[in-house]
Amino acid sequence: MARSMTKAKIVAALAEQLEIPKKLSAAYLEALAALAYREARHGFPVPGLGKLVVTKSQARMYRNPRTGKPMQVRAKRRVRFRVSKVASDAILGGR
Repeated sequence: MARSMTKAKIVAALAEQLEIPKKLSAAYLEALAALAYREARHGFPVPGLGKLVVTKSQARMYRNPRTGKPMQVRAKRRVRFRVSKVASDAILGGR
């Protein structure tokens, strides 16, 4: 099974493809990540790939299987990445 790319490999591939120094390529990735962290709560699109979104689940009741007592589960916020249809079709081949 092939291994996923490391940050160093991504930096090197971008630097080679764009014909820029590796330091500039690494700085670009760091800036993109910092921007995504800051703006994710409002939805952060990555053109051609997808969108970072924050989802919130509802508070709900459940029953403890051991004691049978009803308990409440608090609402949770999660960060999700929704892959765009274009990226999904490119990766999966349009199924």
